[in-house]
Amino acid sequence: MKTTSTPTHCPYCALQCGMNLSPAPEGGVEVTERTDFPVNRGALCGKGRTAPALLSSRVRLTSPWVRSDGVLRPAGWDEALDRVAEGLARTRAEHGPDALGVFGGGGLTNEKAYALGKFARVVLGTSQIDYNGRFCMSSAAAAGVKAFGLDRGLPFPLEDVPRTGCVILVGSNLAETMPPALRYLTELKENGGTLVVVDPRRTRTAEQADLHLAPRPGTDLALALGLLHLIVAEGRTDEAYLQERTSGWEEARAAAMAYWPEYVERITGVSVPQLRETVRLFCEPETAMVLTARGPEQQSKGTDTVGAWINLCLATGRAGRPLSGYGCLTGQGNGQGGREHGQKADQLPGYRKLTDPAARRHVARVWGVDPDTLPGPGRSAYELLDALGGDIRSLLLMGSNPVVSAPRAAHVEERLRALDFLAVCDVVLSETAALADVVLPVTQWAEETGTTTSLEGRVLLRRRAISPPEGVRSDLEVLHGLAARLGVEKGFPTDPEEVFGELRRASAGGPADYSGVTYRRLAEENGVFWPCPGTTDDDRPDDPSGDAGPPSAGPPSAGPVHPGTPRLFLDRFATEDGRARFAAVSYRTAAEEPDATYPVLLTTGRVVAQYQSGAQTRRVEELNAAAPGPYVEMHPRLAERLGAADGDAVAVVSRRGRAVAPARISRAIRPDTVFMPFHWPGAGRANTVTNPALDPTSRMPEFKVCAVRLERVGQEAAAGRERRP
Repeated sequence: MKTTSTPTHCPYCALQCGMNLSPAPEGGVEVTERTDFPVNRGALCGKGRTAPALLSSRVRLTSPWVRSDGVLRPAGWDEALDRVAEGLARTRAEHGPDALGVFGGGGLTNEKAYALGKFARVVLGTSQIDYNGRFCMSSAAAAGVKAFGLDRGLPFPLEDVPRTGCVILVGSNLAETMPPALRYLTELKENGGTLVVVDPRRTRTAEQADLHLAPRPGTDLALALGLLHLIVAEGRTDEAYLQERTSGWEEARAAAMAYWPEYVERITGVSVPQLRETVRLFCEPETAMVLTARGPEQQSKGTDTVGAWINLCLATGRAGRPLSGYGCLTGQGNGQGGREHGQKADQLPGYRKLTDPAARRHVARVWGVDPDTLPGPGRSAYELLDALGGDIRSLLLMGSNPVVSAPRAAHVEERLRALDFLAVCDVVLSETAALADVVLPVTQWAEETGTTTSLEGRVLLRRRAISPPEGVRSDLEVLHGLAARLGVEKGFPTDPEEVFGELRRASAGGPADYSGVTYRRLAEENGVFWPCPGTTDDDRPDDPSGDAGPPSAGPPSAGPVHPGTPRLFLDRFATEDGRARFAAVSYRTAAEEPDATYPVLLTTGRVVAQYQSGAQTRRVEELNAAAPGPYVEMHPRLAERLGAADGDAVAVVSRRGRAVAPARISRAIRPDTVFMPFHWPGAGRANTVTNPALDPTSRMPEFKVCAVRLERVGQEAAAGRERRP
């Protein structure tokens, strides 16, 4: 182990906070402050501070496991990799390549995500690959591409947020999901700006707001349409901007005019005075932003909903101007980079489209294969999971835990059990890994070097600080070993910098162009914002004339080193004509509305001390003590009707299943709604209940709203407090 500190980044959320890893007195490493990274300036949440606890052999996997006679047992690497290769090869021989599924994760580094997509398409020949990031940012990504021609979570750095005049924050509880980012909102208010928070719960973030709007879950689209109606009615549009920089305004305006304030109040529960005050706060300053997160995005109309919020920025001339515009607060650690380089069902590296012949030619040339051999688009994440045990017979899963994180989770668990063969690469024995035929233990953030891309679009370098346990290998080594066993001896290096070099060539000229980014630059510059075209002959795309990306991310050219692009769209948008496109959308209800049998709405989310499916954070004692189990948050009026007191076991029942957890009585939530955090398996698994209804464009499931009924149960049913597996 090194005797000096190693600068690196947190393994959790998309802030990718900077930290130093220093030798700990008792052995291993400890986190120490790193003040030179501008995003968090040394601040960390409890998850980041305790991240080294997962490096302990007491809580992690340290050798492969294989299933024999129905039971997992320790095994050597050769046996384990042989078993995986044989299982995949057998399925392909018997059922064809599309009977093989691959499921990735938004926590994988860019190198791993790139290699996994290449492995699926080149080695396995399957179209059936997607990843859990589909459950996080896909609606915002789809809406961004429609409006701007390009998806990058934030088209500006976080440092711009405190300098704007107003922020409308829609469906985000920053104080709990990414606590170090809360300072940007605090500084916004200190600078004289205002904050409007849209959330059905009065969260810790909403408590910081100048104005809190608490709409009925699933009605964010109607709310945005009503605000646009008022912007038009009050004469607050920027007519010159509309003429010069947008298209589709007439249609969008006509759609919004059907949503007069009193009608929107009836739909959303947000009062007319609050609607008018929101418009005033947003329109009076010279600059303003709209930031969305999972609240409006995890809906069966999430793409249209985000598009309607983008419309507010376009109608008032905010997007593509300094200190203004629309941004998505990406969630997972590499949620941005993970959706750019090939593990999505319809995508090739560099955010290229799998259906684009020029993109296929370029990437195939980098990979040394015939473009005609590359499969077409496959199923989206939930559709892929739903097909397990049917059309898809075997699955390679890397960095995800869908038994806890997927909607309609009991059904997904059944489909995983129905597979002929399941192999899982993970750090811990997650609930999904426990179902596998082979479990492969892989390295963690502190034990490997690689890149991630933060919610700002800033490519970052994580550095290896310690060596992994002897029985642990990297995901790149796993893919190398499997490729060789399946007949592909070359093309899957184990050195992450070598993989990144190939990723740069594959992305060159694409929308997400990394060709000018190098490990050395990342180390010296504290990250580089994409697009960053290459500037030397070695960085040029193989076919610079054939498949350049949009105008803002064009092919590299000789000359000075490209500085990267912290701020997008200042001159033009990444559409063919350079104009942003309005979304002409209309409100529609959630896929499942309350009725006499299921009269209450359920919404789900996170708590500060846990992360995603909890597979890692539930193994950290300090975090578990702070958030030991699930709960059902409900308003006192709802609790009174149910006859439930604080701490009583309550069943939340939907058409898909039943979750049981203790009641938490709070006036912070609407009387018609209950809230459950989704980090736990077992009886308190919130995603047993959630609805997999999909957005028609993004294929995002509707995690944020479904119809349920509540039942009091005996105290013995309070086993919703899940123990660590």
